[in-house]
Amino acid sequence: MALIDDTRPVRAGEELDLERLAAYLHAQLGLEGVPEVEQFPGGHSNLTYLVKMGGREMVLRRPPFGSKVKSAHDMGREQRVLSHLAPVWPRAPRPLAYCDDPAVLGAPFYLMERLRGVILRRTLPPELPFGPDVARGLSESFADLLADLHAVDYAAAGLGDLGNPEGYVARQVSGWTKRYQDARTDDLPHVESVAAWLAAHQPPSPPPVLVHNDFKYDNLVLDPQDPTRILGVLDWEMSTIGDPLMDLGTALCYWVEAGDPEELRAARFGPTQLPGTLSRRAVAERYAARRGLSLEHLPFYYAFGLFKTAVVAQQIYYRFQQGLTKDPRFAAMIDGVRALSAQAARVVGGAPV
Repeated sequence: MALIDDTRPVRAGEELDLERLAAYLHAQLGLEGVPEVEQFPGGHSNLTYLVKMGGREMVLRRPPFGSKVKSAHDMGREQRVLSHLAPVWPRAPRPLAYCDDPAVLGAPFYLMERLRGVILRRTLPPELPFGPDVARGLSESFADLLADLHAVDYAAAGLGDLGNPEGYVARQVSGWTKRYQDARTDDLPHVESVAAWLAAHQPPSPPPVLVHNDFKYDNLVLDPQDPTRILGVLDWEMSTIGDPLMDLGTALCYWVEAGDPEELRAARFGPTQLPGTLSRRAVAERYAARRGLSLEHLPFYYAFGLFKTAVVAQQIYYRFQQGLTKDPRFAAMIDGVRALSAQAARVVGGAPV
């Protein structure tokens, strides 16, 4: 079916050693033959490949080539989260194998089951029916699913030691501020001023939950027959235990609306601007009602989400500028840093979420 998220030939410089991969798959999963490997086009962090071997389809995840940000590309951590979460939360993909030997593919990696479905990118597939009713239904499902994830008993699932929720907000603000300084390339005053504001306006946190930390449309796998139904959630590389409203704020930072400034709309990650879609505020209110949480400090959480995502874009741009990756998509990342930090500056200055 054309709607199913498709793959492309592997990008230059991101090829896998097929001989070593074949030997590993034979030893670990008993598969025979020569692996066929293609690459999923989305994503800006860990690399994601489709591997076909022995009549089986698998997804392989590994860190980007040349990255120095090891904490954000911990394959063992991501595999561990899925192995504990998948049995109790069916939207999490099931992991199949984990390799921590860099001699195989040059870095640790893991394999998981492939979830077949639609993944929404910036532009909708023309054959996908996506009128206002569908747009609204999916945005409602989005808010509900994030709330449902936050209701998972992470301790009972064996993930109680995944993170330290005490002081989580303070560590996030200081940590992402330092990451920006380490990857700084251009003079961007908005980033500096927003970082200072966040440090001075940290709210008290509600009870901690398992946070995804990158919950957005292009990390969701949708049912092709009913795009309002979410089949799975991908990319658990930054998940931890922490403040649920930090997760909401990150989700909202990707939620670009039709009335947003042009530069922010140009940096959008998915079709959240379509007629019928809930507004950012309405998504937050639906989520908060389901979880019984206050939105008193929503501007802080939304501004932090924008700030953090700006820093992620800055890190990617830094890798590109240093010649550590040749992916041409990354050349324009600095424009995303400007757009996201400018929106954060407007929010901390009093603009509504």
